[in-house]
Amino acid sequence: MASLGQIIFWSMIGSIIISAGAIALIIGFGISGTHSIAVTAFTSAGNIGEDGILSCAFEPDIRLSDIVIRWLKEGVMGLVHEFKDGKDDLAEQNEVFRGRTAVFADQVRVGNASLRLKNVQLTDAGTYTCYVITSKGKGNANLEYKTGAFSIPEVNVDYNTSSESFRCEAPRWFPQPTVVWTSPVDPRTNFSGVSNTSFELNSENVTMKVVSVLYNVTINNTYSCMIENSIAKATGDIKVTDSEIKRRSHLELLDSKASLGVSPSFAVSWALLSLSLSLK
Repeated sequence: MASLGQIIFWSMIGSIIISAGAIALIIGFGISGTHSIAVTAFTSAGNIGEDGILSCAFEPDIRLSDIVIRWLKEGVMGLVHEFKDGKDDLAEQNEVFRGRTAVFADQVRVGNASLRLKNVQLTDAGTYTCYVITSKGKGNANLEYKTGAFSIPEVNVDYNTSSESFRCEAPRWFPQPTVVWTSPVDPRTNFSGVSNTSFELNSENVTMKVVSVLYNVTINNTYSCMIENSIAKATGDIKVTDSEIKRRSHLELLDSKASLGVSPSFAVSWALLSLSLSLK
């Protein structure tokens, strides 16, 4: 079964390729003959300790040898990454990113300028610029890259308590999230008085394990454990009947949006749907 990081990773790649095709269609009708190309960068979030993607798309160009991709970070000397003449050129790469970056070389022709960032660190957060040159022109766009930790919660029956209880656990979160229990039977019910939440610092002293227990639950009702911080929102649902236990989990990255850089004579409104993941 694919991991959370892999599912998000390939979902984002699919969105990038589709976006690149849409950009090509828009450009074909709007700015043919100019020396500027549209470049779209997508604000996203990186999960500390895992691989992340700084997403960027541009008008496709089959002439790979003419394509130059440069990634820069505000406040950092040198380059984050450079791709030209059909291969990486890391002569001017800042040492902070040494051995941690790669473009999707086999997808550059179709307009994918995205950067894969290995082993995301908290300090990788910041403003990045995706700069692209092709045989048709050049363009750039900025993106805000957020870093933190998020994970899908698992909700189970807690057999360690004297009453009917549910236990919600998520292994990695940062910054510290809020945890709220809800039930669709009565959405206005406040469960804070019958629940207990704790945060345990993990071994790397940055991320934390989240544990929340809901007491005095009613059989045949559905309960939801929602964990949220400034980067992501995750929900774990559970329903216990006389014959089975039903579970469902959902993770959504917050504030995902696109920034489009185009020539002054042509403006296009562009929006990227928030990435959501639903697992059963």
